[in-house]
Amino acid sequence: MPSTPTPVGVTTEAQEQLRGRVRELCARFPDEYWRERDRNREYPDAFVDALTESGYLAVLIPTEYGGSGLGITEGSIVLEEINRSGGHSAGCHAQMYTMGALLKHGSEQQKKTYLPGIADGSIRLQAFSITEPEAGSNTTDIRTTAVRDGDDYVISGHKNWTSRLEQSDLALVLARTSPRAEDPKDRTKGISLFLVDLRAVRSDAPDTLKVTPVRTMFNYATNEVHYDDMRVPASALIGEEGQGFRYVIDGWNAERILLAAEAVGDGYWFIDRATAYANQREVFGRPIGANQGVQFPLARAYAQVGAADLMRYRAAALFDAGEKCGEQANLAKFLASEASWQAGNACLDTHGGYGFVDTWDVERKFRETRLYQVAPVNNNLVLAYVGQHVLGMPRSY
Repeated sequence: MPSTPTPVGVTTEAQEQLRGRVRELCARFPDEYWRERDRNREYPDAFVDALTESGYLAVLIPTEYGGSGLGITEGSIVLEEINRSGGHSAGCHAQMYTMGALLKHGSEQQKKTYLPGIADGSIRLQAFSITEPEAGSNTTDIRTTAVRDGDDYVISGHKNWTSRLEQSDLALVLARTSPRAEDPKDRTKGISLFLVDLRAVRSDAPDTLKVTPVRTMFNYATNEVHYDDMRVPASALIGEEGQGFRYVIDGWNAERILLAAEAVGDGYWFIDRATAYANQREVFGRPIGANQGVQFPLARAYAQVGAADLMRYRAAALFDAGEKCGEQANLAKFLASEASWQAGNACLDTHGGYGFVDTWDVERKFRETRLYQVAPVNNNLVLAYVGQHVLGMPRSY
């Protein structure tokens, strides 16, 4: 059980009770479970099913649609505890940060059709299809198109990093419904967001959806995807045609806060494991934790994780209050990803050679936590955001 404390006075009693319940659920899926999934690159179906059945993936869905009606703070606690308990939230986190587009911009019919099923687990929404090989982080440069044809849209294009598509029933797909404007001021216009029912595509026209799994350095269930004249009904359009980029941006702060919480969870896991090992491992007649060369890096990592944790809660509180939080969300993601990596290095150093042995799980978590420095946004782009939008310096790209 994690021994590192939660910052005092930051969370409510109800939130800590939620943490405790999630922690109890995670205890049913020990290190061996995650190690086996990682070794075979298997999707953690049993864990995701248990999490869904307990209602923890529906915390952000309003109660009228079968969810808990809670906020990003509670969502972040759920994901933090998964990682803090030795698991990996990548198998389920997208369902939380994709909620924003549907909740804020989806039609009432879309909400009634899909949200109750997402809440009770009969429908999975785990796939977000945005990034393309040529565009990368420059989302306005995507080339996937959606052409209106009667009562349908016909989607064609090539995406990468579309994760969990094969495990999802629904996917949010971003595509151009009009060519990119020449004027830089209008570069975000003409991009639309679609909620695609993958069950219908797989049943009626499977050849229009080609999925190629991509093996990565950790278990992430990601894919390259080709949409070959894939037809979706016009009712799949989220909000207004041409406004999809704005809808995606609306969810970026939530995504950054949630993934910051995952990185915080990793950081605490590394510190817990390393301090436990440092206290029991004896060399030259005393615990290695008595050596400042072991003790100081862990103490420094703990300080950095704790600071990132507080920024996460600050960003989440602003988000839940409906206030601007771009600065805090970006800083939370930046600080948490840097802190978890620092903690991971300290943990690996503490374990020495054992840190590289898979049965100790350090090397697995070490690989997993490295992601947060480049996704969902590269830390250099976070610094560019802070430089331009917070410090008021000229745009750098």
